[in-house]
Amino acid sequence: MKIALMDSGIGLLAAAGAVRRLRPDADLVLSCDPGGMPWGPRTPEDLTARALDVARAAAAQRPDALIVACNTASVHALPALRTELEPGLPVIGTVPAIKPSAASGGPVAIWATPATTGSSYQRGLIREFADCVDVTEIPCPGLADAVEHADEAAVDRAVAAAAALTPRDARAVVLGCTHYELVTERIRAALRERGLPPVALHGSAGAVAAQVLRRIGVAPAPSAQPAGGLTVLLGGHPGDLPRAALAYAEGRLLGAVAPAR
Repeated sequence: MKIALMDSGIGLLAAAGAVRRLRPDADLVLSCDPGGMPWGPRTPEDLTARALDVARAAAAQRPDALIVACNTASVHALPALRTELEPGLPVIGTVPAIKPSAASGGPVAIWATPATTGSSYQRGLIREFADCVDVTEIPCPGLADAVEHADEAAVDRAVAAAAALTPRDARAVVLGCTHYELVTERIRAALRERGLPPVALHGSAGAVAAQVLRRIGVAPAPSAQPAGGLTVLLGGHPGDLPRAALAYAEGRLLGAVAPAR
């Protein structure tokens, strides 16, 4: 069994770690676009073209499924990716966890990139899944880039700025960018410092990992042996796990299989 994941950078680590925990025996392919990161500021046409290149590199490894582990790419490029690759290769997108967060009854805050915040896509999800609760959209400029480079000081500044905009009565926070799931403990700490009571953080990695196993008809097997391998593609070429990945638990989990540089 082989599962591929794609993103502009290391935001795919959260979903890759979730897949690894559900199926340690799965071979993983991580396909990134370090030369084009970040994708958020790009035009939809440019982003889609780059996403297709990254997806084609992953598909050449003959995986059983492909996870688009990026909210922005899922918004703009998912139709094109599915048109080209399905039905031969199942393509699973990433959707912000707005629906489960609304189950708390609100209020809900959605942390996302500036490009996603206020977008028609995100507003549509809010109308569909959280129309009956109070929702505040929080732009997080610089946070994804800080996480990508494991810049702790920049992460703390961006997280503190987003926490300052989060309503004090919020009961749930949606992590609307896959990079944010790598710094959940820093986000929790910033929200506590802001004076909020314990807040549920809702990411997408766990749900995406479970969905990919359903799509390929495989049951979770957390104790499965032997451990699967890891292939890293950087701009379509074989590479090593970026050293910044080892700053995060998910990266260290994968780094036990593949060397980092």
